[in-house]
Amino acid sequence: KVWDATARTGYKQKAAPHSNKAAAAPLDKRIGCILSVTKDKYRDPYFMSIYAGVEARLMEKGYSIAFLKTYYEVQEPETLRAILEAPPAGIILMEQLSPSLYRSLRARIPACVGIDTRTPDIDIVGYDHFDAGMHLANHLIKKGHQKIAFLGGSIFGPKGAVSRRYLGFAAAMHIASLPVRPEWVLDCQWDEILCIDLVKKLMAQPDPPTAICAASDLMAMAALSALYSIGIRVPEQVAVIGLSNIQLSQFSSPPLTTYAVPTEAIGQVAADFLDERLRGCALPPRKLYLPITKVVRASV
Repeated sequence: KVWDATARTGYKQKAAPHSNKAAAAPLDKRIGCILSVTKDKYRDPYFMSIYAGVEARLMEKGYSIAFLKTYYEVQEPETLRAILEAPPAGIILMEQLSPSLYRSLRARIPACVGIDTRTPDIDIVGYDHFDAGMHLANHLIKKGHQKIAFLGGSIFGPKGAVSRRYLGFAAAMHIASLPVRPEWVLDCQWDEILCIDLVKKLMAQPDPPTAICAASDLMAMAALSALYSIGIRVPEQVAVIGLSNIQLSQFSSPPLTTYAVPTEAIGQVAADFLDERLRGCALPPRKLYLPITKVVRASV
């Protein structure tokens, strides 16, 4: 409600002086971007790779970045007021916003593209999270694993929301007639330190899993660190698979088997979609999923 009120009051653009001379207004070239991060602003290599694709493509087209904010920053009233006072031409969202915050921004910034968001009235670019979860589980199942744990973040969200990566994992396990044991579903909230602690506790159970399916490379690498610290060999005793193929994953010990998400391409397509909207594209909202690719290394 605070954001709705902010959008409703006091931040209307001044009308341009009346002129009898018709002239096309120059295209505003300022673009805002809202990042999805959990802690440090520029720490997550996955989202920064997407942003690199966004920034490079926008600069190719002559745009500039008006602001780069995190989800947490745009929730601050002063930051939101500053954005609404001088709104950019368009915005790229890498985070699912609350309904009130989303309405406030859209009221002042009509051109908007989402990256892996669930907003139905704008263009969306990303990858199929459900399909990715199935791919991860199926790779482990084909390698002979039957006792598989799932490691992710925000698995069970508010209002009954469930991670689609987890749902894909669970579907693959069900199809293979394998159980999804609740004590093997670990929600680390995308926190590597918590992840390490949970994996250590997981492996201390009387009947631990033989494989870990991680919903991101960072979580998979935290799992590798935990397993190493308690003397468990990968992949001889426990296999680990990740998702995203961040650059560091090839240098983990052992090198991480993962599925590559085309992060820079996702950012580039999002920038293209936004440019098209700013130039008058009136198509219905589009959703484009880019394919992921298996990268086999030594952790499975």
